[in-house]
Amino acid sequence: MVRALREDPLKIENLRRTLAQRLAELEREPILLDVIRPIAADRAEGELKHVGYGEPLLVEYSAGGRPKRAVLRTAGSNWFGHDRRSDRAALALLAADSYGSIPDHIRVLDVGAFAADGSMLSLGGAGEHYLLTTYVDGELYSSDLRRVERDQLATPLDVERARALALWLAKLHAQPIAEPPQVYHRAIRDLVGSGEGIFGLIDSYPDRGPIPRDRLASIEQRATAWRGRLRSKHARLRRTHGDFHPYNVLFREGLDFSVLDASRGTRGDPADDLAAMSVNYLFGGALDKASWKEGVGVLWHAFWTAYLESTGDDEVLDVLAPFLAWRLLVVASPVWYPSVADASRDALLRAAEHALDAPRVHLDELVRIVVG
Repeated sequence: MVRALREDPLKIENLRRTLAQRLAELEREPILLDVIRPIAADRAEGELKHVGYGEPLLVEYSAGGRPKRAVLRTAGSNWFGHDRRSDRAALALLAADSYGSIPDHIRVLDVGAFAADGSMLSLGGAGEHYLLTTYVDGELYSSDLRRVERDQLATPLDVERARALALWLAKLHAQPIAEPPQVYHRAIRDLVGSGEGIFGLIDSYPDRGPIPRDRLASIEQRATAWRGRLRSKHARLRRTHGDFHPYNVLFREGLDFSVLDASRGTRGDPADDLAAMSVNYLFGGALDKASWKEGVGVLWHAFWTAYLESTGDDEVLDVLAPFLAWRLLVVASPVWYPSVADASRDALLRAAEHALDAPRVHLDELVRIVVG
């Protein structure tokens, strides 16, 4: 924001106007706005630290004849987990929720966002955020998989749907994205260390559950080692769905489908989407081995064959392991799937461990471990 103000005097005039209006609403009386300037200008000569998460503006004004000061803070985009607008929104909301709990701390007067026209939208009295989307008809793809598992048979339409999902991903992943390597690094960091990633999944496993904590800790350590191995793979950055599983796909007639709930910034490695969907075919085989040969196993092979033949992305099997381990941790979870038999959980986690230990994922070997 500071740079934008310096480059465009009209923006600072608009900011003065909208800020004066908001301060008057907060003070509940007319105010006179005096000065808006970067606090960074007050930095002492020779200051060593030159990296921060934003450039605050000092605001000097009077209300009812009394001089007052406030600080307008915005966060800048950087690679410390603030590269997405949602990250920066989280910083502001967390500050509003927590500053008041610390003694001797500055207090929050307001929290909000700037609208497209530069006006200030207050969220000071807001609770949880909401998202309003369009609606589409359809039946969750998970219902197809439950039927295939139950009948132990994949119909020709089931096979074509598995292929259609793979080819949709192939098209989505087709073009490289010309963005800095840090975008890919962020995706891998989220995969391993975020609350929805491997660390968060492992934390959610109960301490006295069917999976010993030392086994989970070992999986976590193996997954962490993959961060370094994948760091140089940033040329693989593609547009991704980010949560491409059977509960986020709605089929209508034939091969007509829509997808829901794209996640994780829609930037990452194609392996993410492939693991998210394909692990559910393995899951069906773990639940009932009899459902594999003519059922979910047929869909597993159709899905992977269609994708690999369409893209020629053989390298995906070199990077698949941590993404696969993440999704196997989901389907093996006593929290997400409490009724799964312990033997099935064990088979799924053995597949995760094998993948993390191997230099390359061999799809047939995963099948052998899970289904036999």
